[in-house]
Amino acid sequence: MWQFWLIIAGIFFIGEIITVGFLVFWLAVGALLAMITSFFIPNIIVQTAVFVISSTILIFATKPFVKKFVDVKVTNTNAFSIIGKKALVIKEIDPIHSTGQIKINGEVWSAESVNNQVISEGSEVEITEIKGVKAVVRGQKLEVASQTLEV
Repeated sequence: MWQFWLIIAGIFFIGEIITVGFLVFWLAVGALLAMITSFFIPNIIVQTAVFVISSTILIFATKPFVKKFVDVKVTNTNAFSIIGKKALVIKEIDPIHSTGQIKINGEVWSAESVNNQVISEGSEVEITEIKGVKAVVRGQKLEVASQTLEV
């Protein structure tokens, strides 16, 4: 009967390699414990109980321990990582002619403005969202310092 538990353990180990949840691993360990039990106790019910109980205990006992070392952080990648960043307009953004391009991090993106305003080439813009394959941008407000001239 030990061959059965060895095959089951092998299937679970292969399943763990395919998945990334670190759950099936404990089922494989439970199957190995049931295999060891089969050397001493030929009763399949006892072996199955060892498998179920040991797998359950291992899953619940090691879950907090695994969470400490496997910290899953969601990081924006690719397109969504540029939201909120500044870009340079390299081709005038014109909603009437549906034209406009920006450059950010060395990449060129098609762009449209938030409120359908025309933004001239060379302006700095802020990326507010990604809509399909276009970056939606907002033009930067220019502050002009006033000067008084004395004659």
